[in-house]
Amino acid sequence: MKRLSVFVSGNGTNLQRIAEYFANTPDVEIVNVVCNNPKAYAIERAKNLGIPVRMVTKATFSSPEFTQEMANLKLDLIVLAGFLWKIPASLIQVYPHQIVNIHPALLPKYGGKGFYGEHVHEAVVAAKETFSGITIHYVNEIYDNGEILLQAYVALTEKETPDSLAAKIHHLEQAYFPVVIEQILRYT
Repeated sequence: MKRLSVFVSGNGTNLQRIAEYFANTPDVEIVNVVCNNPKAYAIERAKNLGIPVRMVTKATFSSPEFTQEMANLKLDLIVLAGFLWKIPASLIQVYPHQIVNIHPALLPKYGGKGFYGEHVHEAVVAAKETFSGITIHYVNEIYDNGEILLQAYVALTEKETPDSLAAKIHHLEQAYFPVVIEQILRYT
């Protein structure tokens, strides 16, 4: 049995897609969802999917007790699906090369602290980039700096807006993230 934990901060569409992707895979289980935002719609999605939710505050998230709690779950992979906090070094040490993130741009550009969600898309459009995409990567101690597993691209039009780019990026996330998670689980 492969065991996953999915960390979320927002709407939870990637959580929903991942859960649906593995719904008929008996050897993959999402054991919990970790959420840092009590207003996140992802909480409702998790409840509807029958997945327990572990709420965290800044203090609990970086505590030795939380790290131990996560270690006790004996996870195969932690999936960051729109999670906006930096992962504590202690958790990375417990799960080296077992934490994966999806970033809504082509790293190393438009990565690091403050580059998430619409902020990324606004910066890409303002820079008049001709293409953007997603980066799926392992997490290390530096924001958006871990080993890249996959990048997928989309072209920007001359009339691109942050909202239209966000829709293109969301499509890539939905298409590629579950597949890459499955490959990690099967081949690592």
